[in-house]
Formats: sequence, C-alpha cells, structure tokens
Amino acid sequence: MNHSQLLSDPFLQLPGETSVRVVWFTDFAGIQHSVVWGNSLERVAIAVTRKLTRVREDRHSNFGEAVALEGNDLAPQAREIWRHEAEVRGLTPGERLPYRVISQRQDGTEIGSKTFTLAPKPPPGTPVKILLTSDHQLMPMVAANLQKVEETVGRVDAVWMAGDLTNIPDRASEWFDDRRGCAFFPCLQGRANFHLKTAGRTATYRGGELIQHAPLYAAIGNHEVMGRYSSEKGLNEQFKYPLPRAIAAEIYRDRAAQINPHNDPQIEAAWLKANAFNTDTYEEIFSLPQSISGGKRYYAIAFGNVRLVVLYATRIWQRPTLEDGVLSRYRESEAVLDRPENWGYGQHMFEPIAKGSEQYNWLVRELSSPEFQQSQYKVVMLHHPFHTLGFNIVPAYTDPVPVIERTSDGQVTSVRYEYPKDRDYLIRDIEPLLNAAGVQLVYCGHSHLWNRFQNQSGVHFLESSNVGNSYGAYVGEEKRFVPEGFRENYAATGDPNGLEPIAPNIAPLQDEEGRSLPYIASNEIAVFSILDTREGTVSSYRFDMRDPDSEAILCDRFALC
Repeated sequence: MNHSQLLSDPFLQLPGETSVRVVWFTDFAGIQHSVVWGNSLERVAIAVTRKLTRVREDRHSNFGEAVALEGNDLAPQAREIWRHEAEVRGLTPGERLPYRVISQRQDGTEIGSKTFTLAPKPPPGTPVKILLTSDHQLMPMVAANLQKVEETVGRVDAVWMAGDLTNIPDRASEWFDDRRGCAFFPCLQGRANFHLKTAGRTATYRGGELIQHAPLYAAIGNHEVMGRYSSEKGLNEQFKYPLPRAIAAEIYRDRAAQINPHNDPQIEAAWLKANAFNTDTYEEIFSLPQSISGGKRYYAIAFGNVRLVVLYATRIWQRPTLEDGVLSRYRESEAVLDRPENWGYGQHMFEPIAKGSEQYNWLVRELSSPEFQQSQYKVVMLHHPFHTLGFNIVPAYTDPVPVIERTSDGQVTSVRYEYPKDRDYLIRDIEPLLNAAGVQLVYCGHSHLWNRFQNQSGVHFLESSNVGNSYGAYVGEEKRFVPEGFRENYAATGDPNGLEPIAPNIAPLQDEEGRSLPYIASNEIAVFSILDTREGTVSSYRFDMRDPDSEAILCDRFALC
C-alpha cells in the first residue's frame, strides 16, 4: 500500500463525548475513503467526500515543478481537491486508540496514511495542554517553531489558532503542497521540508506531528477572508479588494435589472458574495463548532476544564500610508475618486461586533450561560488584539468614518478615513463584558510578535504570534506611522489602549544596555505558548533560529487566576 500520495495526513476535528471526526484530502475523487481504528485497527468508519469549490492556483502559486498555467497567465485555474471526513463513534472517554486512513483510487489502488492516535473530547474537569499559535502564513520560522513544540512539550491535547493560517485562502498550494516546503498542513503534521539559512548554515525543518493526534480550533483572521471573485484577475488581486457588504448591496440595487431580471434570491445572494467577500474555503476545509447566529465564524466549546469562546473580530488590512496610488487605511487614491466601486473603503470590518450586533448579543448570552460560568478556566480567542505594542492596533477597531470633499458641482476631490478612538468596539463594548464575566485569558494574534498585558480586572491579554516576519514593537524611539492633520491623535508608541506591557518573567531578551524587553519581535527568534490547565499556567518558549541545535528556552510563565 502506498503511503505517500495523500494530499494531507489525517487530522482531528470536532471531538464529542464519545466521537471524533477525521479529515484528510486527496487530489483524486476515488471510490471509497475510510478510517480504520481500534486496538487492532479492526473497526471501520466510511468517509463522506466533498470537492472543494473555490480553491485555485495562479501564476504566483509555488505549485509543482514550475508554474505553467494555460491561457491567460493572470487568470486563476481551478484545482481539483477532495475532502474526506469520517466520524469515529463509540469511543470511551479518556481512552486513546490508534487509527489510519485509506483512500481507494478509481483503479482500485489503495493509498493509506501512517498510524496515529485519536480520542474523544476530554471529559469535563480533565486538565489539558494546548498549543497557542497564529499567523503562520507560510512564514520562514513556522516549521522550526512547530518542530520545537513537539520536541519541547511532546503531544498536546489541542491546537488553538488565532487566525491568519495562510496568505491567500483560495490558493490551494498554500494549504497543501507549496513547493517551498512550508504549507499549512505539512507544518502542523511534521511533513514540511523547509530549508532555513541562518548564520552561514542551512537547517531543514519538518514541523511537528500535532494535529494528527489533537483537534484544531481556529479563529478567522483577515487572511481567511477572500475578496471580490474574478475569473480573470490573479488571486492576490482578488484577496486585496473586498467590498463592504453594504457597498456591494448598493451596487447590486443599481444594477439589479441587468444582473437578476427575474429577482431570483439565489442569484442575488451569489452576486453579493462574489462582489463583497467570503470565508468559503476556510469553512469548507474545517469542521468547527457552530453558533446559531454565527455558524463557524464565531462559536464556543467546552474542552476538558476550559471554556473557549472564539470571536470573529478582524478587518481588511490596508497600508499605513498617505501615499497616493496604493490601498491605504487613511485615504483613497486620486485615480479612483470618480469610481466608488474601486475604493478601498479604509480598514472596514468583516463582521459587526459592536453593542447590539448579532455577535455581541450572542457573546452576552454565552458569557452568562451555565457552561461558561461553571468552567474552571475561561478563555477568549480572536485575531485582532485588544492591547499590543504592535503595528496593527492603530487605528482604533471601529468602522472607518469617510470624510469626503467635493466641488460645488458634486465632484469628489478627496476621501480620507477617520477612526474615532472612543468608538473602539473591542475596548468600549467587548472588554467590559469580559471583565464582568471573569474571563482569565484573551488570546490573539495579528501583529507577529509576543507581548502580554493584564488589566485592572485581572484579565490577561496574550499575543503570541511571532513565528517570523515580525512587524516590530513600538516603544521608546520606535514609532508607528500615524497620519498628521487628522481629527484623531493616533498613538505612535505603546499600547494605544492604556496598558503597560509585562516583560517575560523568566528569561527576557535584553536591549544593548541590558534592560529587559517587554516583547519579542524578531525574525530570528520564534516563540510558542502552551496553556496547561493542570497547572493553571500559560508558558512561553523562545527559540533562536541562528542556532538550530539549541533547545527552546522557557522565557515566561504566568498563572491564570
């Protein structure tokens, strides 16, 4: 039996009290796909197979021996990938059993995985050990980071990802087989082959064999959201140009007679999705818990002795510049002022979270639920930070307010965007809820660094996303770009929302004068964090990529109280 032609190893999803789902991918439809499991692999669970509907490759893909796409080299080409999911039932709580998957090709050839282990959800009250990670995006240190996780702490019970899993969510190779050797699934499955050059030597990293044995739970980041669909423009271009749904709806109303003359609601829904944004590929790839109002986009789960609440809090990333001719978070380019359909609309949000929104109301109900209130540990995960020294905290997390200047005859001469700090939805609306509910930990990503804070209510805020391509930390003389002459006085340094960072309390990095740094923001030092509910602690480890043979160093540990 061939062990090398599955597109991914199997990974675990949605564990229940006596069940767990096993998911894997192939680049062929096949005849039958199954999981064999049990002490002697004597039991069988048949998989349901579905084809991914939106994954493609384009000239910017690192796919195959070379990129050779037919026809228009800008046009994305559909890629056929099949997802297989089998639910393994009848498991005993607390027991772990071996399993493997088998896919049968149309010609009858069987292709199987190696043998891994599975288990149902840890029973209530069971201590668990969880990897906190985010912002992988095929960054150069991800494979090494995850390999060090496995070498340092061994098997984890779950992996929690605070968003930005890949760069372009509809580009298939970024998930499965990017030829640079650092695609999403290979890194988390110990099948990567990434060559990292440091200090005059090259080290090869395989990642960590993690999600074959442990379920993955994720939050949506800005890199899980795909913009306006096109059969002609490249995937990068599609990703960068989402439209706010309200703007897409205005355009639709103006063109409805031509687009949908028979007023078919399915045509309307499809057009609005194609011309605004979507998370289809992310949702097709993962089986995640669901809430009634948010589906997979925001949800809550009990896992052992912890309650995890996952929020959908992210927005389009635009450049922090006033330069003309680029997508800016602060202004529109002069060349598109007469074509609103081509505006960027500032850093608009993908899902409402302000007080009164569906997500806010759902969160209020969740925080008051018995499942949440009775849990020993209460954790919230989202992509966008409440508090950080990073770049992406500015401007405030609120809907951009357009300031439009016109000539006397109505011609637009300039558009700029303001973000009132007193309307920051996370700080104004969400943080007070978390304070009152007794949340112990808020985990986020987005700025590609490590830093942590604690507010007056005792809530810990951890950002542990330094796996490469750090954007830096902005303290002292290091200043973020902020526009001048705007109504808002945006913070160039520190946490704009008023908290002081807490330096790593065991082995902090130091500056040239020997002072402890309250952050890790490096393209040479990677960080990962482990939530251990047996001890009630969060531990962070750093690893210096310039010395591939070195061990990960415990640099910070704090207790959840």
